[in-house]
Amino acid sequence: MAEPQLIAPTVDVHASFLAAMEEFRADGAEAAPHSNLAGELRTWAARWRSVEGFAAYVELTGGVERDERADGVVAKSTRWWVADGRYLGRVTFRHSLTPSLLDYGGHIGYAVRPGARRRGHATAMLRAALPVAHHELGIDPVLVTCDDTNTGSRKVIEACGGVLEDQRAEKLRYWIHATATATAAGQESHRRG
Repeated sequence: MAEPQLIAPTVDVHASFLAAMEEFRADGAEAAPHSNLAGELRTWAARWRSVEGFAAYVELTGGVERDERADGVVAKSTRWWVADGRYLGRVTFRHSLTPSLLDYGGHIGYAVRPGARRRGHATAMLRAALPVAHHELGIDPVLVTCDDTNTGSRKVIEACGGVLEDQRAEKLRYWIHATATATAAGQESHRRG
């Protein structure tokens, strides 16, 4: 298998994307209260099946969208984690923070399809997303949050240089600076070398 990459959404992974969405649905993703993926499962699932509906979704998701929240609107963009034409997950970038995103959502949200979990994709995906946030979107530091019960996500964030600031309700809040990202990437390439 080729190394996965973060790419702009594409119609080329239609079948794999549909299979991944069924995995997410079976895993209960629609019930997540603050999840873009949950909202998309509820509003797009019926349209994704058709070639035209999926193309419309890809066009919308591939650009900069408006993320409307009760406390404001922020720009957001999405990249997909793909290897050999297979959809493995996604990263959503929120270009700025509203009060609720500052407490619960952060700048980056990510999801690995259930069938591809526990293979290092989340860590690799977040590592690949951080330079996009820092260099392309000018976000430094980056806020990434996770549920206090999500040990796997906590380990991913910490492996990518996340420094815990605090806990608000059930959310742990981590900040990742560009320098921490470069240090973590250097350590990883040293381990592989």
